[in-house]
Amino acid sequence: MPAIKLIGRMALAVALLAAGPTLAAETKDGAVSLPMPALGDDSLHKQAWFQDTFLDLKEDLAEAKSLGKRLVIIWEQRGCPYCKKTHDLNFRIPRIANYVKDNFFVLQLNLWGDREVTDFDGEVLSEKDFARKNRVLFTPTFQFFPEKPEEAAGQPAWRAEIHRMPGFFWPFHFYYQFRYVKENGYIEQPSFQRWLDGQGDKLREAGINVEEALHAESLHLPEGF
Repeated sequence: MPAIKLIGRMALAVALLAAGPTLAAETKDGAVSLPMPALGDDSLHKQAWFQDTFLDLKEDLAEAKSLGKRLVIIWEQRGCPYCKKTHDLNFRIPRIANYVKDNFFVLQLNLWGDREVTDFDGEVLSEKDFARKNRVLFTPTFQFFPEKPEEAAGQPAWRAEIHRMPGFFWPFHFYYQFRYVKENGYIEQPSFQRWLDGQGDKLREAGINVEEALHAESLHLPEGF
């Protein structure tokens, strides 16, 4: 890993610790919730496990692959209430945060940002122009990419992506969209909703009230689900 990149990641981690995020708390149903992350200089919430890279997607996908993870871009913008809700609810649930951190290489991009991004096809654009190229119209938007770098090589990111999560989702749907990508569910079932219906059937067989879980502000699921 280049020294500059390593220093950048260390600086971000120190900044997040120094900012003093709110303490962990309990939700209404007694579940433990993680601390709310600090805001960065761009007024976006910064999870400590977000990646700080040169934003060359070809390199980032290769690094994700070397770590056994999947590349995902999270698009956010300043003042976005649903971005805040994603951090304040979904990413404060330990099971979700740990699953994403352990299995995904996460890049956070600013819908109106000026940092340069190098697309898989080699085109270099500002974040805001890259957002337009990818038809990202609102936040949060999550773009998921293939496991193998050769599957994205030479293509624009919007064509290389294998799944997109547009907008805010409650914990159940949010968590299972990451599962859908990590477990390659999209290969056999291109429709996330149909794939999720199959997961719901398995949960019902395990005695879980799926209808209640869909809009819960927590995620109480048996091991293996």
